[in-house]
This record gives sequence, structure tokens and C-alpha cells, in this order.
Amino acid sequence: MAGTFRRCLFCCTKARGTKEDMAKDSYEDAIAGLSKLLSEKADLEGVAAAKIKQITAELESDELDPVEKIRTGFLHFKKEKFEKDADLYGKLATGQSPKFMVFACSDSRVCPSHILNFQPGEAFVVRNIANMVPPFDPKKYAGVGAAIEYAVLHLKVENIIVIGHSCCGGIKGLMSIPDDGTTASEFIEDWVKICSPAKNKIKTAYSGLTFKEQCTNLEKEAVNVSLGNLLTYPFVREGVVNKTLSLNGGYYDFVNGSFQLWDLEFKITPHLSV
Repeated sequence: MAGTFRRCLFCCTKARGTKEDMAKDSYEDAIAGLSKLLSEKADLEGVAAAKIKQITAELESDELDPVEKIRTGFLHFKKEKFEKDADLYGKLATGQSPKFMVFACSDSRVCPSHILNFQPGEAFVVRNIANMVPPFDPKKYAGVGAAIEYAVLHLKVENIIVIGHSCCGGIKGLMSIPDDGTTASEFIEDWVKICSPAKNKIKTAYSGLTFKEQCTNLEKEAVNVSLGNLLTYPFVREGVVNKTLSLNGGYYDFVNGSFQLWDLEFKITPHLSV
């Protein structure tokens, strides 16, 4: 059987002296030189200093080869975090006991650990289009159901937070679906229809607003629908009723740099009792 060779991305190093290495050296030398100049010449004119900072930023923003990006990224993590916090990662090697379960959007701008400064082991995170929680359905939404079941029954999380965000493409897509329900995608529109009740509410209550304003309101109202859907999971209801589990909605506005958090308001009726 023929074998395959795979280069180790994180351990192996390339021979020095290639054009790629020389370019990297020049880049690093340039950054070091500019930084030194800025620190030593505190009296530089503002325009000159700003220009140097601009050049520095441009050099730092040069795109790396994807493999190199992953390699350098991991090495940075290993050096600056893993090796500097051996106690934390030693504990995590034996298991996890997060206090939070977080539903967040897959949008690259809204990483919940980055926004809320969660450390490894603190949050069990599920990310999907428009941060939606579907209602209980073992056949249709088994993936999400499995995540919730594992977090609540096995990890014993104490808080579930659903976080919406500004400029959400998934919410815009939901708002754009024609009233006749026709779709133009294989997966996206069918998925975001989970929060159709929120869309209907916004269109009725805020019919006088612009499309953009309606989307902003829908970004928050869809979170409330997801919170309601969480209560359709028996083990979530039991946790809420027994006060071992709390549900919260959140909204991250990356345009204005703000974050809102609110509690779930509901009344326990007989059909919610367990």
C-alpha cells in the first residue's frame, strides 16, 4: 500500500536562505526598526509618526500563505498562552466544567470568547447562521439538540446565553424571504425560517420603519424566539423550573461597540411543568 507524506505544520521548519525566509526576515527587521525609531524619537512630528505607524500597519497586514498563517498562529498561542498558563491547560487536560453555554452567530466578526473574554474551559459554544436555536425536534435538529443535551445534562452548565449581533446577514436573509415563502437557497433560508415568528412580529409592530431598521429590531426579537425555543427541550425546562439553569438574551453591536443582556421573561404554565 502506497504511503503518503504529510508535513508537520507546527513542528517542522524550512531551510533558511529561501526567498520566503528572506522576505520574512526583511519584514521582521522593518517592524523592529520602525518600532525602535518611534520609541527613540518621541519628538517626531505628528505627521511623520503617523506615516510610520501606517507603514507598520501595512506591513503587519500582509496576507500569509494559509498554511503559514495556521502555523504561526498556533506557535503564537503555544508560546504566549499555553506555555505561560500551564496550570490552566493542565486542568483542562483532565476535563471541562463550563458555567456557560453560548449560542452565537458564525459571523467572523462576533467570536463570543473574544467579545466576552471567555477563557478556555469557561464556555461551551455553538455557532450557526444567525445564532438560532430551533425548537425540540430529535429528527430535524438532532445536532443542536445533542449540543444542548450534552451541555445541560452532562456538563451541568448554569447559564445559556443566545447572542444576536448588528448587521447580521442571516437576519437580513430572513427579512428578505418573500411573503409566499419561496426560497432561492439549499439550506440558508430554510434554516433562518426558524425565527419566522419574530419576523412576523416585527413586520406588524414596525411596519413604518425602513428595512434596515426592521432588521435591527429583528436581530433582537429573533433572540427571544430562540430563548422560547429552548424551553421546548424538556431538560432545559426542568433546569429553569428548578432554578439550576438561567436563560439570557444578548446583543452585540460591533458598529457602536456596545453589548446588551436581558433575562428571559415567561410564566410557568401547567404545560411547562415537569
